[in-house]
Amino acid sequence: MKYYDLEERCLRFAKRTNKYVRDLPRDIPNIENGKQLTRAGGSIGANYVEANEALGKQDFKMRIKISKKESKETIYWVQLTKPASENRKEQEYLIQEATELMKIFGSILEKSK
Repeated sequence: MKYYDLEERCLRFAKRTNKYVRDLPRDIPNIENGKQLTRAGGSIGANYVEANEALGKQDFKMRIKISKKESKETIYWVQLTKPASENRKEQEYLIQEATELMKIFGSILEKSK
């Protein structure tokens, strides 16, 4: 059985998102969309860390909801970017990983009811 640390996974995702944004071609849409992507991609893990330090069940659920929302938003911003041809696979990876994170947070929400 594999051990998965969701905080670590979110951190790796945020770092990979940052690298992806740094490697985007420099034009106005990529710069602006990249800023939003950086914020959303980092917010996923930041809110999950906050959830793990929650003051109560309601606080926990609210932070998980925010992580799920930020995962969905990240997908949107990744789709708006236009990477160089050599980074298209990374774009696909980020969309897939954000989708998986969104599903994980959805599952956590369902189980916390």
